Amino acid sequence: MAGENDTPSADRVHGAEYVNAERGARNAEQKGERLFRVPRSDFRVERGNGAGMIRIIAGEFKGRRLKTPATDKVRPTGDRVREAWFSILQRSLRGARVLDLFAGTGALGLEALSRGAATADFVELHRLALASLKANIKTLAVEDRAAIHKVDALRFAERLHRGQYDVAFADPPYAGELAARLVAMFRVNAFAGIFSIEHPADKPIPGDDTRRYGDTAVTFIYAP
Repeated sequence: MAGENDTPSADRVHGAEYVNAERGARNAEQKGERLFRVPRSDFRVERGNGAGMIRIIAGEFKGRRLKTPATDKVRPTGDRVREAWFSILQRSLRGARVLDLFAGTGALGLEALSRGAATADFVELHRLALASLKANIKTLAVEDRAAIHKVDALRFAERLHRGQYDVAFADPPYAGELAARLVAMFRVNAFAGIFSIEHPADKPIPGDDTRRYGDTAVTFIYAP
């Protein structure tokens, strides 16, 4: 949960301004709010020096380690799920404009950049996750291809226009109905060509294709 003194705003990575020259002006106007507590991780994350580490699966940054916060309130997507997820999307990523909602440490958006996406916008509010996200972007030296938005993910998505992104990801908190609400929003306004959402396998959401990996599922929704 974001700290009480946090001021919700669009937080840009240095050098990323050009990313939003066409499409970010309206995004930067959005106002955020404190959002969630994330349940305990369902995946094992390597630990070292008090902070978790996950890795980029493939592409330009294959094998590079990403930082995760030293907290159980952020649930990074496990390597096995990400590998299967991206094997489905691989052909759609080259040169793509990518959106990562509920970005956490940025593992999904950064994996997309590693595999050839042109740009990635990361939407996150959690204070500790934001610190790791910024560090990971700096570590991979992708500041000129990334932008961070410190804003409520649902509010951000509500203000997008049709086709603003090529590929969008979401990894919302498992508790509640955020995944289903995002799908309903996308059905009205398809802000990406492909939208994929991680959710518990025992809580199905309406979509065009759902893949299950143990207790986790990923549902894909395609723009009409």
